[in-house]
Amino acid sequence: MKSVIQRVTKASVTIDGKVHSQIGKGLLVLAGIEDADGSEDIEWLSSKIVNLRIFDDENGVMNISVKDINGEILLVSQFTLQASTKKGNRPSYLKASKPDIAIPIYEQFLKQLSIDLGKEVKAGVFGADMKVELINNGPVTILIDTKVRE
Repeated sequence: MKSVIQRVTKASVTIDGKVHSQIGKGLLVLAGIEDADGSEDIEWLSSKIVNLRIFDDENGVMNISVKDINGEILLVSQFTLQASTKKGNRPSYLKASKPDIAIPIYEQFLKQLSIDLGKEVKAGVFGADMKVELINNGPVTILIDTKVRE
């Protein structure tokens, strides 16, 4: 599973012109799922995201987590994170899971994030045409791939 984590002051997902989900201070998490992803990836990634020390402490040092600040998380599925750009100029999405595999993994990931955060995590709608707005605070953007844990 690949993810892009962005520290935000606010973020929202709009579908068909209506705001579907929104958060204040916290993290916008974009998630790309592949067939090889499973429970171990979900648990490891969820814990990593919730405990990432990327918020400023009282000294202005990135030393506290979204959980520590009682922040929010907005999870958005994004199959394009699994793009391969090795050949030509048109990305290949062969590694991205099809909905029958990806949706249960996405839903399990959403549930695990909520458990680890200790409150409901907001989400987009899997496969929908979403407009994502955010104010990236910093900017702070972190890339994580569960297949590369070193």
